This record gives sequence, structure tokens and C-alpha cells, in this order.
Amino acid sequence: MRNLLNFLIKYNSWILFLLLEVACFMLLFRFNNYQGSVFFTSANRFAGRVYEWAGGIHSYFYLRTANEELLDRNLFLERKVEWLTEALAGLQQDSAQVNVRDSALSDVRIIKARVVNNTLNRLDNYITLDKGSADGVKNDMGVVGIEGVAGIVYLVSPHYSLAISVLNRKSSINCKVQGTDYFGYLKWDGGDSRYAYVRDLPRYAEIAVGDTVVTNGYSSVFPAGIMVGRIADISDSDDGLSYLLRVELATDFGTLNDVRLVAPQSQEERMELERGVKE
Repeated sequence: MRNLLNFLIKYNSWILFLLLEVACFMLLFRFNNYQGSVFFTSANRFAGRVYEWAGGIHSYFYLRTANEELLDRNLFLERKVEWLTEALAGLQQDSAQVNVRDSALSDVRIIKARVVNNTLNRLDNYITLDKGSADGVKNDMGVVGIEGVAGIVYLVSPHYSLAISVLNRKSSINCKVQGTDYFGYLKWDGGDSRYAYVRDLPRYAEIAVGDTVVTNGYSSVFPAGIMVGRIADISDSDDGLSYLLRVELATDFGTLNDVRLVAPQSQEERMELERGVKE
């Protein structure tokens, strides 16, 4: 308290000056229309900038929620497009075989996860996720980012899981050119993280640069219709018997953050059956 009194006594002239200045400005802006309008216009402009700045900060922190909602929406739409394509094909054959589905993801298990580690500059890259067996994660679940396919779960611990990235020489993903039945296998051969190659596509396939490549649902990992990328170049394979497609990947692995772990509901039954054949 003594320090406060000493401060007021020491700077009493400055404090009095500031109080008088405030009083003068209040009288000036209150009883003079022109000065008052200038003041309020400037004040509104300043307040607007403050609100705009605050709104920008709020929007930034809302981005994560928006990205998660967008990721779920993309999954839904990709699956819906695939089902509509199948329904159209069935309608052309027999309208009685077309079934109405309540949800485009009703036959897919989905687990939300976040990337905690991700490599790009190795020949064999991996993605570490913050969900494990305690959250229902199992080996061979597909990893899907906001733009498309990202990898396949390889190892699982109680609270974390490790996925083989698409940018891994061990990765091999069944895919097809959207709107056709032509399929092949997506492989990455190192180098540019933006591109991979689809091999074993028959030479009689009617395809073009810019066509969309999606998962074909033939494997037990990814459901059909998940975005893979777009054809950037078409060339002949080394044996000349099939096409080699250079595909621009939909997923930007440098910004991969929120992902979904997906698997068909019938995955375990199918894998068990196929495992018996291999044995």
C-alpha cells in the first residue's frame, strides 16, 4: 500500500494530465457531431479488425474438427459412388436385384486415429498411429487419409499401431481405373513421394491420362471405391504385355495427420478362408 501511495505522489502530475486529457476527449467527441462521427467510425473499424483477427484464430483451431468431418464425408461419398455404379450396372441387368442401402459405410468398420510419426525419405516408409489393439485395431486394416489411401496396418500394440505406407516397396494395393473393370497393383519404386505405379493392367484396357484410380475391393484390406490417385502417364511394361500406369497419388504424405482405419465387416471371415487355401 505504501508503494502505491509513493507511486501516486511521485507521478501525480502525469496522472492528473492523463485524466484531464481523457475528460477533454470525452467532451470533444460527445458534444461535437463531426469529431464524434470520426471517432466512432475509427472505433468500429478497429473493432472490426479485432473481431476478424479473433475469428481467424477461432477458425484455425476449428480446422482439426473440420478436417475430421471432411475425412468422414469423403469416405462416405467414395463408397456411395462405388455402390451407385454397382447399382446402375445391376439395374441394366435386372431392376429387381437393386437394393436400397441406408448407409454407404454400413459394411465397413471405421476407427479414428492420428499420425504420430511418418517417414517420407526412406525406401521403406512407415506410419505410426496413436490407436492400438485396445481401440480395436487389427493387422491388415486399411489406413485412409483425407485425400485417399495411405497404407496398411502391419504391427499392433495395445495403444499404438504401425502401418506400411504406400511409400514402401513392400506395399501392394489392389486397385482399378474408376468406371471400368480393369485392375492392377499399386507399387512404389522409391523416388518421388507424389507418384507410384499400377502394373499388370491389360493392353486392351480403354484408359486415358487423368482417369481416376480407386481400390477395387478384391483384397480383404480396403473396401471398393477408396481414392488412390489419377493417371499421370501411360507406358508399356517391361515385357510389353501390359500397361504401366504412373499414378499421381491423392494423399499428400507430407501433411498426413488425421486418418481412418477401415476394414470390411467380413474381413476376418474372408482372411481365414483364404489362409486355409494357402496352407
